[in-house]
Amino acid sequence: MTSEAPPFWWEPADWRAFLLSPFSSIYAAIAANRIKNAPREKIAVPVLCVGNFTVGGSGKTPVAIALANKAKAKGLRPGFLSRGYGGSFDKPQLVDAGQDSARHVGDEPLLLARHAPVAVARDRAAAARLLIDKGCDFLVMDDGFQSARIHFDYGLIVIDALRGTGNGHVIPGGPLRARVTDQLPFTDALLVVGTGDGGDNMVRVAARAGKAVFHAGTRPARGHGLRGKRLFAFAGIGHPQKFYDTLATLGGSVEKTRSFPDHHFYGDDELADLRQSAAAAGLELVTTTKDAARLAHGSAAAAAFCRNLNVLEIGMAFEPDTVPAAIIDATVAAARQRLL
Repeated sequence: MTSEAPPFWWEPADWRAFLLSPFSSIYAAIAANRIKNAPREKIAVPVLCVGNFTVGGSGKTPVAIALANKAKAKGLRPGFLSRGYGGSFDKPQLVDAGQDSARHVGDEPLLLARHAPVAVARDRAAAARLLIDKGCDFLVMDDGFQSARIHFDYGLIVIDALRGTGNGHVIPGGPLRARVTDQLPFTDALLVVGTGDGGDNMVRVAARAGKAVFHAGTRPARGHGLRGKRLFAFAGIGHPQKFYDTLATLGGSVEKTRSFPDHHFYGDDELADLRQSAAAAGLELVTTTKDAARLAHGSAAAAAFCRNLNVLEIGMAFEPDTVPAAIIDATVAAARQRLL
């Protein structure tokens, strides 16, 4: 996340990473103990975890959506498990995409709820039971790979092809949530998203460990209508530059950008400034679906602002396109073996 991920995390390790290495070692030891030894509650249906090794945006949410949609196409009734940004729920809550606000449940759960039921809770096992009670027979856990609260039947780690695992150091010296060697045993496959060589080393490590490696690219929803437009792009997500680069590849002329912290809630004064700056330069405003979800459920001014805004919706293109079905099948098979 932008607010948690300083730029040096994504550069070759330097004096800052090494200066923080004693604290990284402590964090890594605590994380390793939790991952390896925490009791994982077993759930009565297949559980697919979509996570990442690092903090920051890697594309987990569109991957989770694509996999849930494939599960539906195979006749399953998927549901999403999410902690929600901030993790403020002691009891599981079902997300109502039409009524809940991003401040209440988080922006990602609102996006997920467009595709399948979502339960938000700090206690993922309780959330899983709620979804099962509501008729779900296949659960997609959006993040939570390191939490070790419930047993998952398939662990899919999403890697950004450009940034990879950053400088390779654990928080606070780098973006890793735990040492790769502690996380890899619970990983079934890597999904490398996008283009670039930042994830190449991680791919080699995973391949040597006998883990499957898949690839995918982002694709815009049809009819985005951005080609040829002069744009002022803004975003409060984990990796805003990826969004700006995507706009350029779609033929938009990105003439001005403004980045905010991940999961940022926009004040009315910030929106007024964005609108005035865009108008003064003769540019059209454009943002991400996550930002739009926060705006649509914000103040009256934010909702009005969102109605006159270009929003780029991103999906996933897997290579080959049989990958989602293979992941669903492997998850179901592992659960059947576990539940015998």
